[in-house]
Amino acid sequence: MWRCTGPRWSGGGPEPEGRFGQRLGWYCAERGAERTSLLPAGKTLAFAAQGERRCLGVRRAGRWIVCPYDAVLDGASAKDQCARCAQLDRSRSVAADTMADDPRPYGVYLAYFGPGLLKVGITAAERGAARLVEQGAVAYAWLGRGPLMAARRAEAVLGSALAVPDRFTKSAKRAARGALPPVAGRVAELARLHARARDPELWPETLEPVEFACTDHTEVFGLDRIPGEVVELGGMTAGAEVVGEVLAGVGADVYLRLAGERGRGVGGVVAVMDARVLSGWVLGAAGGRVTTVPVRAAVAGVGEREGGGQEGLF
Repeated sequence: MWRCTGPRWSGGGPEPEGRFGQRLGWYCAERGAERTSLLPAGKTLAFAAQGERRCLGVRRAGRWIVCPYDAVLDGASAKDQCARCAQLDRSRSVAADTMADDPRPYGVYLAYFGPGLLKVGITAAERGAARLVEQGAVAYAWLGRGPLMAARRAEAVLGSALAVPDRFTKSAKRAARGALPPVAGRVAELARLHARARDPELWPETLEPVEFACTDHTEVFGLDRIPGEVVELGGMTAGAEVVGEVLAGVGADVYLRLAGERGRGVGGVVAVMDARVLSGWVLGAAGGRVTTVPVRAAVAGVGEREGGGQEGLF
């Protein structure tokens, strides 16, 4: 059986950002096979969660190592691993400081998620902008490039000196998307912070600087298709169904116009779903024509912190 492995973005490396595309990943343990399915705007989704949500295990060297405990996961959580698999995963992770010997060059970046929501981060240079897209960065600019430990030191020093955090909550990012200034305003805010970061008294000598150039992800994500009023889909449970049309995809979030029938459901409403809650489920065809997953009002949370902001092993 095929289990969903959550949201994926195609593209990256030397490819232009315009070729990125949001997808869902799938894994069949019995066959040892993987596949992905695109989530373009206009695509109709109609699926139901089947059975129990299971831990995906650990991904190593480009393949999945099945969870030896066959652990059952909470359907409402974005986490796709049991505690023991997560611990094993972090035993070889840049984010957990357990890959100090990684010889690859790393890039240090400034990411923009909305007015006042900017962060400093790092990513393996070979991944290009993939990490920025996965996080849902509305815009970004490179600061510098160098060895892993130099990049980590720069991330820590610049983050502290510029008084910017290394992560934001999901609710903060979602709220900011509803109040974005024009592109010129985003560029100006990034440019100001980039100039401050290049202060000779702050800049680490071991990091090769990169001149300011802003990349905006409005078209990649389809930000212009996201309306002002958006509700949120809750977690999945066995038998729960989601039926709707894809409007946009930002990071792990998928924006759907929900289907519905007269007098039933929430047809026509636009809802945002964290596609990470699909990971670990077997998803079959929906039996009905309406979404049965509960919806709730969007939660504001600008400026709060969220875990998992640093580069991991992908």
